[in-house]
Amino acid sequence: MTTSTPQRPGQSERDPLGADPDRLPPAGVHSLWRLRSYLRPHRGALAVMLGTALAGIVVAIAIPLVIKALIDGPITDGEIDPVLPLGLAVLALGVLEAFLTWWRRWVQSNAVLNVETVMRGDLYAHLQALPMSFHSRWQSGQLLSRATTDLSSIRRFFGFGMLFLLINILQVTAVTGVLLTMYWPLGLVVAFTAAPIVWLSMRFEKEYVLVSRKVQDEQGDLATRAEEAAVAIRVIKSFGRSGYISEQYETAARQLHATSMEKVRLSARFWTFLEVIPNCAVVVVLLFGAIGVGRGALTPGELVAFITLMLSLVWPVSSLGVILAMAQEAMTSAARILEIFDTESEIVSGSRVITEPRGHLRFEHVDFAFPDAPDEPVLRDLSLDIRPGETVAVVGATGSGKTALTALVPRLYDVTGGSVTIDGVDLRDLELVHLRQLVATAFEDPTLFSMSARENLTLGRADATDAEIEEALDVAQAGFARDLPWGLDTRIGEQGMALSGGQRQRLALARAVLARPAVLVLDDTLSALDVHTEALVEEALRRVLADTTGLIVAHRASTVLLADRVALLQGGTITHVGTHRELLVTVPAYRELLAADPSLEEALS
Repeated sequence: MTTSTPQRPGQSERDPLGADPDRLPPAGVHSLWRLRSYLRPHRGALAVMLGTALAGIVVAIAIPLVIKALIDGPITDGEIDPVLPLGLAVLALGVLEAFLTWWRRWVQSNAVLNVETVMRGDLYAHLQALPMSFHSRWQSGQLLSRATTDLSSIRRFFGFGMLFLLINILQVTAVTGVLLTMYWPLGLVVAFTAAPIVWLSMRFEKEYVLVSRKVQDEQGDLATRAEEAAVAIRVIKSFGRSGYISEQYETAARQLHATSMEKVRLSARFWTFLEVIPNCAVVVVLLFGAIGVGRGALTPGELVAFITLMLSLVWPVSSLGVILAMAQEAMTSAARILEIFDTESEIVSGSRVITEPRGHLRFEHVDFAFPDAPDEPVLRDLSLDIRPGETVAVVGATGSGKTALTALVPRLYDVTGGSVTIDGVDLRDLELVHLRQLVATAFEDPTLFSMSARENLTLGRADATDAEIEEALDVAQAGFARDLPWGLDTRIGEQGMALSGGQRQRLALARAVLARPAVLVLDDTLSALDVHTEALVEEALRRVLADTTGLIVAHRASTVLLADRVALLQGGTITHVGTHRELLVTVPAYRELLAADPSLEEALS
């Protein structure tokens, strides 16, 4: 994942955070509904959850009714004997309600955590399948926010909000029906409180979805800044710009705080009204209920049961604000995650496999433009034939398209015109996994992972033996890895920050060599090495390249000497192909490119 910050899908010029309501992806119930496939394997658990919840509602209603019978019967009549059985019945119902709650939550938590785990795995797998053109457009912090915060938001709704939204609606409906049956005038008072709640909820939903999306986007931007600062800490410190970067982070954090407070204020107003409405209803019920008892329309037991049932509605009504807020956040999160799931990769795997690869690499009239700039071609009508076992060095000025050319071989990008073939098979017809086993690439900017040196080395070939690892280390002159505190089992830290640039580059080169590919691509891999180490690496690479097809991006004459032939890349196309000496003698542009290299004279001698 990259940390570039071009405009993301859904952004507008007037709102760089992507909160323009005209450009937002739809965030509604259908966003969550599209994720329903993750719940299907847990339909049994959902049925248990719903069944225990309904049983809990029945028990919750039964308790006040038993209390009513206790007050209007034995207590009113002064009979002591029936009090104990009825009291024990109330106690048993309370214990049963507690058990049902425990059982529901256990089943619920297990199912929902499984859903979150599967969803996270699918999201990560999809991110890995998306092409470089996608990752170059998206901030890594935004992707991280979706893979963590947004998934947690969906999990909380699936595990709490969705069930309680249904339970609370059923409980309010059932209790209101019982209240209407017991004493319809007061039942109507309870029923009429639903009107302002529905109206208020509709207004709340429209405002909350926008501010919720803005908060989530700003959280992603803040995560990006934090990640960039962590990865680039050496650069920040070396330039003494910690204060400047911290100020940028603080500005983004304050913006997130301001937006979050706007969200809190909106929620607070909504929840305040939800607290007031049921409490006002309780006051009205107490007033008119007392009058009803005085006039004989209600018994004391009925009033107590009525009040108890009425109070049981306070939580379902007042929690509506929490649940609706949770639902809105989940719907927004679902929309944000679906932005990724709905992105289809332009790099589609083929089905062919080369059983006996020879490594014959050909570029045939290749055109290429980056997806974000289709009208600005980087490569134009480029043709190059690299025979099996041959090594070709590509030389060109900065920005001539050398790195783009190497990225086409493992299909990090696809050509926009022409074709690239291995052994006569178009790369687009090959299985992606198979292609990337045939081709190994060592990049100019080596990427190492927060794992052991051994795991980094065997990333492209997990079955490599110790002898093969030792051989690859010798080729890349990466013997320093043996001297790490725990040898090859030493964790080298995130991005390999504990190593020097040359050490990282040599480990990355050893990783590529260890893969034993049919085609080895070296994108200026020796740029960070000193002259002595470079000479040792080049001597060893000659032996490796003798058995494989090599494509080398080079800037120095010493690296060019590794190649059998040299291709000069100018203006996005190959203009000259020949040996190093031939091009030095016959092509002035080639000689000018290498003129500053002190090894040039040695190459000519």
